[in-house]
Amino acid sequence: MAIDRLLQFLKDDLFFIDVTTEAMIPKNCRARAIVVAEDRGIVAGNNFVAPFLKYFGIDVIRYVEDGGYIDTGDIVLELMGEARKILSIERTILNFLMILSGIATYTKSIVERVREINSRLIIAATRKTHPGLAFFEKYAVSVGGGSTHRLGLFDTVLIKDNHLAIVGDVRKAVELARKTLGYFKKIEVEVRSAEEALEAAKAGADIVMLDNMSVEEVAKVIELLRLHGLRDKVLIEVSGGIDEDSIVEYAKLDVDIVSLSKLTLEAPPLKMSMDVVEVIL
Repeated sequence: MAIDRLLQFLKDDLFFIDVTTEAMIPKNCRARAIVVAEDRGIVAGNNFVAPFLKYFGIDVIRYVEDGGYIDTGDIVLELMGEARKILSIERTILNFLMILSGIATYTKSIVERVREINSRLIIAATRKTHPGLAFFEKYAVSVGGGSTHRLGLFDTVLIKDNHLAIVGDVRKAVELARKTLGYFKKIEVEVRSAEEALEAAKAGADIVMLDNMSVEEVAKVIELLRLHGLRDKVLIEVSGGIDEDSIVEYAKLDVDIVSLSKLTLEAPPLKMSMDVVEVIL
């Protein structure tokens, strides 16, 4: 699957032909190139890029394994093969590595920040991803020490506001999901008030997501669940509008999961460049 996706990314850039390379680079020309880090961070994506390069007959001499730390100037990847192929594939693999490594690096910084406050807290991504990149972006989150949450609509039930608008209420929605799917799928309910959170817990939800609630509101929900003997019956997730600063305050509470769309939508790419270091004619 990974190679197929990367092939599509290449086709988006290449279309039918790299006119510049075809016009001036001899067919029999070979080259050795390196991908160099222009910033420090965590590598993600090389475990996909290496077999992708081999698919094109390009030799991978060495590369930093995903999860490895790199500093400015470090060699992230070294490759050798047909010069035409290397030049045509350059931007595709650089974009891919920079995006995924940026996500892994940003996730790592968030995870390390909250671990000092709440070592059991799970930092999770959301389904707010870029089309075509969801699997890879969530993989990068996991490389950075975060959780993928749901990979897609297929693996966990998440009852959201629009589901509730159609079904009618929280209890009915949970009961319908449980009746249809049994106990083989976790059921999570997105709520926007303490009352809905209590209703979801009473209905048997496995996870209660507190959406766009302030730190004070989350604390009140936790206390309400405790009063009804339900706090230990559910996992509590907070989500919505949380960033690297506010997450510290949420981490001080008795919550289990914090999910952030920023992990996949706003992580700055980790800058890299490719240099041809040897030409073999």
